[in-house]
Amino acid sequence: MVKFIIAKQLVGKKVITNDGFDVGRLFDVEISEVTGKIVNLVVEPNMDSSIANKLKIESGQIRVPYNSVLAVNDYCVVDRKNI
Repeated sequence: MVKFIIAKQLVGKKVITNDGFDVGRLFDVEISEVTGKIVNLVVEPNMDSSIANKLKIESGQIRVPYNSVLAVNDYCVVDRKNI
C-alpha cells in the first residue's frame, strides 16, 4: 500500500542516512514536470556532519536523489551508498 504525504509535511524533517549519520534538514523537493514525481530532495546540510561535508554542496544545499530514500516518518532516511 502506498502512503501519500503532503509535501509541506516533509519540509523541515531531519534527513539521516541508514547508518545514523545526520545529513541536514529537508528544505524543498524537485519534481519532474513530465511525470509529476519527486526527482531530488533539496537538503540544507548540517555543517557539523562529516557526511554532509563530503557531499557536493551547491548554493548551500545538497541534492539527494529520491531513489535513495528508504523511509519517511519522523525522519527522512536515505541510503548512504546512493547519495
